[in-house]
Amino acid sequence: MKTLIVHAHPEPKSLNGSLKDLAVSTLSDAGHEVRVSDLYAMNWKAVVDAEDYGPEASRPLRVARDSGRAFESGALTPDVRAEQEKLLWADTVVFQFPLWWYTMPAILKGWVDRVFTHRFAYGVGEHSDTKYGERFGEGTLAGRRALLSVTVGGPESHYAARGINGPIDDLLFPIQHGILHYPGLEVLPPFVLYGADRTTAEDYPDIAKAWEQRLLTLESTEPIPFRRQNFGDYELPSLHLKEGLEPTGRTGFGLHVCG
Repeated sequence: MKTLIVHAHPEPKSLNGSLKDLAVSTLSDAGHEVRVSDLYAMNWKAVVDAEDYGPEASRPLRVARDSGRAFESGALTPDVRAEQEKLLWADTVVFQFPLWWYTMPAILKGWVDRVFTHRFAYGVGEHSDTKYGERFGEGTLAGRRALLSVTVGGPESHYAARGINGPIDDLLFPIQHGILHYPGLEVLPPFVLYGADRTTAEDYPDIAKAWEQRLLTLESTEPIPFRRQNFGDYELPSLHLKEGLEPTGRTGFGLHVCG
């Protein structure tokens, strides 16, 4: 297995840094190929601008159109092209980051904004009355897996169904469904470490054991059963879930998960 780890924490000695290092050693020792994009160490540029698209940048800038032209012409900057090549190389992508203000750190969102260009991660496939592009289960990254490894400051009860912060599955849905599943990745259930701010050295061996177990079962773990866009569950072109497919009483984000 070939695994890309995208790591987003500014402190190498942080809990996130330790989990990233453990993932590298665990997977390497198991015979897997591993590459790491350590965004802070790379001094990753986190904002999209005209420089990303070279001669394909228009005035005024049109990010979707210009990024697609730059992708197709080979005009994207070398750092962006390198990350796209890593994604195409990988069988599995692990994202290691802390949950900050209910989402990923800005540097990681900037990685997505710049790397997931038009014609690479979206705007691909047939657009017609019977198919609305290759997305949500199809697309450039189909056949690959993704896993979020997320540290959360608060206790698990704060992120339960009745917790004040909202269910963790809802908070991660925009990332897992809207960013990862959209270009075709199969998304594994996340590895979430609660109470990260209160973790001690004595806690780490149990954390490390649990993380190692998840890593060594990446290939056998069943992905979250997100519905596929073009496989009959949605009306086209409205993309509304067909009546009667929802489990009784289920609403919101949960409608888009089978079973």
